[in-house]
Amino acid sequence: MFDKILVVCVGNICRSPTGEYILKSLLPDKIIESAGIGALVGKPADKTALEVAKENGLNMEGHIAQQLTSDLCKEFDLILVMEQGHINAVTSIAPEARGKTMLLTQWLDKQDVPDPYRQSKEAFEYAYTLINTSVVAWSKKLN
Repeated sequence: MFDKILVVCVGNICRSPTGEYILKSLLPDKIIESAGIGALVGKPADKTALEVAKENGLNMEGHIAQQLTSDLCKEFDLILVMEQGHINAVTSIAPEARGKTMLLTQWLDKQDVPDPYRQSKEAFEYAYTLINTSVVAWSKKLN
């Protein structure tokens, strides 16, 4: 049913790549990508995001940020976003995607995953923990 999953944040260099790569590790038979509402197109994952991921056994080397487009929204079965406001942003890009766009923290308490960009390593670690917990919950629903 949900074989193609898109993970979305703003810049596509911190939160959504983390979600993408954790999901890929848990659901290897699914097609999983990430994109940003205001992507830093062509940029690799943030250095601190890479460091925190590596410390947790996750390799995100090779990630390249891409912009969210209406075509990408059409291509994927499920779109997971980091913040409530991202649902509106996705819907403004692709109104037809509203019904398949959900918070990454849907199975927790539906809180926003705060953007750690240009913040402390602790902010990245907190975001990683929240993303990981949310993705594990999603993987159980999607398996």
